[in-house]
Amino acid sequence: MQAAPAPTVSPASPSLRRAPRALWRLTCAVLHVLHGLAIVLWRFPHLDAAQRAARIGWWSAKQLRLLGLQLHSSGTPRPGATLLVANHISWLDIAALHAVVPHARFVSKADVLRWPLLGRLIGGAGTLFIERERKRDALRVVHAIASSLQAGQTVAVFPEGTTGDGRSVLPFHANLLQAAVSTGTPVQPALLRFSQPGQPFSDTVEYLGDTSLAQSMWRVACARDLAVHVQLLEPMGTRHADRRALAEHLRETVAAALADATRSA
Repeated sequence: MQAAPAPTVSPASPSLRRAPRALWRLTCAVLHVLHGLAIVLWRFPHLDAAQRAARIGWWSAKQLRLLGLQLHSSGTPRPGATLLVANHISWLDIAALHAVVPHARFVSKADVLRWPLLGRLIGGAGTLFIERERKRDALRVVHAIASSLQAGQTVAVFPEGTTGDGRSVLPFHANLLQAAVSTGTPVQPALLRFSQPGQPFSDTVEYLGDTSLAQSMWRVACARDLAVHVQLLEPMGTRHADRRALAEHLRETVAAALADATRSA
């Protein structure tokens, strides 16, 4: 009688094999968020602006490491009042930019306030929130940005207004740029890019369509050798600029830097 063939066992999927490491990364990241909340609630009231920025930079860089990301940066943050303008890919963008420009205040959609833990933490870091569904709210935020710039602060915005796939740069909306034009504040463009070995653009971090925050976090935690690249470009003046022409020029500048980065990747 012929023996029955031994059953074949299919190898575990990559996501299952990486599950223990992903769970460990997410656990460490959540604990780090709680630590950050404690700093914001109890330490920030007793710290000056420079001390707060130092802790924001430390916290952001460590959060990227805990999630398995390597940070690569180039360029120098412009000192003094600056409107920092970057392309937008992921919920990780703020941490990546804060690790390089820790003194920046961000403008973010109000939906972030509903994110568990992260919403309170991002708000505690001085973020300005905008209700994108309410057109009139943009004017309020423009005034808030202008006040911050006049106070000598750096404010960071994502003028695409939504996340892209990182392979191209979406059109820049000009509304928030009015704050820099009105106050004569220089604008510094910045390029964000996520990569993995053999992939100049990693689709792991894409935060598009119906992708939930939990799904995106799990993909990031499962990833191997994920890197984020932050390139600060040369600042440009805004005096007497037309905000729409400025928006297009900034988009072209970031897109050209993206093309250069792609060729050299």
